[in-house]
Amino acid sequence: MKDIYLLDADDTLLDFKRGEREKLCEVLKEYGVEVNEAVVSRFHQINVALWQKLERGEIERQELVVERFRRLFEEINASAAPEGVSKHYFSLMKQAAYFIDGAEEFLKAIKKSGRIYIVTNGSREVQRSRFALSGLNGYADGVFISEEAGVDKPSSLYAEFVEAHIPDYDRARAVWIGDSLSSDYLCAKSKGIAFILFGGNKPEGYGGLFARNYGEILEILKNI
Repeated sequence: MKDIYLLDADDTLLDFKRGEREKLCEVLKEYGVEVNEAVVSRFHQINVALWQKLERGEIERQELVVERFRRLFEEINASAAPEGVSKHYFSLMKQAAYFIDGAEEFLKAIKKSGRIYIVTNGSREVQRSRFALSGLNGYADGVFISEEAGVDKPSSLYAEFVEAHIPDYDRARAVWIGDSLSSDYLCAKSKGIAFILFGGNKPEGYGGLFARNYGEILEILKNI
């Protein structure tokens, strides 16, 4: 039986893409940068690529938050200063707190049968603010933010930090649920923790547990 739920936050419970879009458009308009669908899409691509570099230990967080704007502005020939835009975007993202449709009902359901722990990469300041505003803290028995842990997913050291800080932890009772093969899956795999990939379409070549929605997660949990 699995009753220790290790849940990723962004794009697993909270709608990060919505927040990113809204706050990016807001900050770029304030700095006089023309915003359109292509610009928003390109920023997302750059941001994802840089976060993957962070996961591989190829870039530092402090560099990443500015570099994503520097690259975007270079491509679209914008004159805004990346450092200033980055700082303001950071402050706006603290307010981007939106549950994915159905997430709260899912949390209520699993809360009845176990403990919930949030396992997330990101800035302490941003994540703590978003979790409080969204109400996510009300469901969580604990929150593990990579910046506070001092190590990012998918490092096995992050998984060790999480395991060491959960009372009465038993790996056999734990299940890790997240939307990323490059961070959540690898982190869970490093410790032999059961893993459910969430959202979208099942990636080619992935043979593990997969759920397109919260209902499918609940069905899987009945059988593992």
